Amino acid sequence: MKRYIFITFGALLLLSCNARKAVIAEGTANEMVASSKVIENHYKLKRNFSTAYIKASAKYKDDHMSQGVSAEIRIKKDEQILISVRFLGFTMAKALITPQEVKYYEKIGNKFFEGDYSTLSKWLGTELDFQKVQNMLIGEAMDDLTKGKYTTTIDESLYKLQDASNKNTEKAFYFEAANYLIKKQEVTQSKEDRRLQILYPRHKEYPEMVLPSQIIIDAVQNGKKVNINIDYNSVSFNENLTFPYSVPDGYERIYID
Repeated sequence: MKRYIFITFGALLLLSCNARKAVIAEGTANEMVASSKVIENHYKLKRNFSTAYIKASAKYKDDHMSQGVSAEIRIKKDEQILISVRFLGFTMAKALITPQEVKYYEKIGNKFFEGDYSTLSKWLGTELDFQKVQNMLIGEAMDDLTKGKYTTTIDESLYKLQDASNKNTEKAFYFEAANYLIKKQEVTQSKEDRRLQILYPRHKEYPEMVLPSQIIIDAVQNGKKVNINIDYNSVSFNENLTFPYSVPDGYERIYID
């Protein structure tokens, strides 16, 4: 069951499009700038949308198996996200994510979960909330960078912002130099043997916003590795979307300690 949760929240722990799009040229970081400039320019990127409807393909791989699925992602900005995971055209799992709670069910095992982010974060091994999930899907830094303090270096031709304010949790954010698109996010908890890395190899520009066209998620917890590779196949914006979600009859609720 856990693999579908990783796909869902990696999509949770994502092109062709109905709208006109353009590939964004990226720049190489070759001279130092202040972290405040990197942060300011990252938040200048356009994100003028009320809803986004994304059809994606995803490949999941762990130490024991690999599987390809399709995913449908509906976003109502800052309000709710509905993720449906399908295999051979059949819905295998659904998640409805709001700022208050997460609802999730999957057909293998006929299980469902309803709870807050603290419970889910503990189970997945990394801190999550609605804004972090939304930011991950749209290619924005998961943390609010304006509220932290960072050291800036150049690492592999990218600007690296490092936050080590929490001794147990290290966070790093990597940006290219032309548009300050985020290229990589990392969260590491060495004592717990946990690491989450999110890569954004490609971005495209639409009239409404700049969006990743590929997201690669690598997660390590207690020596177990999970890789999720998500490609956005079609995207449309500002439609009147519905967010249908209901747990089928007879499903068993699960509780996470």
